[in-house]
Amino acid sequence: MSSPSTDSPTADPKTLRRVVGAGFLGTTIEYYDFFIYGTAAALVFPKVFFPELGAAAATTASFATFAVAFVARPFGGVVFGHLGDRVGRKTTLVATLLIMGVSTVLIGVLPTGATIGVAAPILLVALRFLQGLAVGGEWSSAALFVGEYAPPRKRGLYALAPTLGTSAGLLLSTLTFLVTGFTMSTETFLTWGWRLPFLLSVVLVFVGLWVRLGVADTPVFRAAQERAAATEKAKLPITELLRHQWKQMLLAAGAILFWQPFFTIAAVFLVNYGTAEVGHSRNTMLTINIVAILFNIAGSIIGGRLADRIGRRRSMLISTSFGVIWAFALFPLADTGSPVLMGLGISATLFFVGISSSTMTAFMPELFRTAYRSTGTGAAFNLGSAVGASVPSIIAAPLLAAFGGIGVAVMLSAFAFAATVSVAFLNETRGRSLDDTATKTAARPAADAV
Repeated sequence: MSSPSTDSPTADPKTLRRVVGAGFLGTTIEYYDFFIYGTAAALVFPKVFFPELGAAAATTASFATFAVAFVARPFGGVVFGHLGDRVGRKTTLVATLLIMGVSTVLIGVLPTGATIGVAAPILLVALRFLQGLAVGGEWSSAALFVGEYAPPRKRGLYALAPTLGTSAGLLLSTLTFLVTGFTMSTETFLTWGWRLPFLLSVVLVFVGLWVRLGVADTPVFRAAQERAAATEKAKLPITELLRHQWKQMLLAAGAILFWQPFFTIAAVFLVNYGTAEVGHSRNTMLTINIVAILFNIAGSIIGGRLADRIGRRRSMLISTSFGVIWAFALFPLADTGSPVLMGLGISATLFFVGISSSTMTAFMPELFRTAYRSTGTGAAFNLGSAVGASVPSIIAAPLLAAFGGIGVAVMLSAFAFAATVSVAFLNETRGRSLDDTATKTAARPAADAV
């Protein structure tokens, strides 16, 4: 049972609005940058950066570069988690936004494979790695930044700020590609039109920095820093995490093995599958994705409310259990050739992904102590993402070629089952204080969570 919350008094309404804005807008921009790469990897990069490969090999190579970011994310989680625990949550949020923005703009001006040969995909991979480092620190930092400011009984609701920011980033990136697709020919789009969404990032980054620089670091973090300076020697956050809560870190990583694989397949892989295999137009698939994102937003809102009302574990189990069965419906719906049924498959998937992601945004920071909360949240989230998003990105195309849709379905169902088991072994955290001094046992608030 979780301890009654005795967090310090909630910030004033004006500060809370600014915090929510910083969480939402900053995450929107970060994930806009991150997702335009995924859309381009599905629609453009096979032809632009891998022109010498056959269609199947080019698609595999393109999705492999997409997966590079998920390999980088654990490193970003550890690096920026350490920075967040030592220097501050706000500093981390500003740094990740700058790195992501610069990397994205450079992708937008990168010469193609036809121009500079093999150097083009090498540079593309390097910039994608930097995107992965940045987003590796973004989600976890935004989640605990909002969580440490939020009223204790409404953390699920306030967690919607970074969660909906992620959905808004996906929506904005898809709309940008859809507008460019409708306003220019395919040849023009492949020649230079695809670069516009990347270059637009310059404007968005300035907006995000303005919002984030105007908010002070969280009271919980500032109080912890004062206590550490007065009473104890500084300890390495990652060492303390691995000493006291390595089980929680691994289980939290496992808990997102529904969310990440299903999102990657539905929002990225099926866009390419729908155009290359089923025969839908690029604009049809992008329109389907826009509708599905709206379902994702609805699922996120419901998940945030469920997390506060029935608890984190129950809300998570609703989505992960659904995924075990639903995995086998996705490709049969897509293979009907009906855009409506394709849309149904992707929309239902992203709806339950929304429930899972918003719940986990509230759940994960509550699992770890303040002294290494940033490191713990970042390490768990990005470890799960590295497995849950990179593995499907790399093996989905070969599985599809070898076994058809059933091969991908078995993979997805296995991930959802692993997530369900992981959630089942985590204790409920609803109402738990984020202030380590709240109770006498606060020195190890989640050490018995397994």
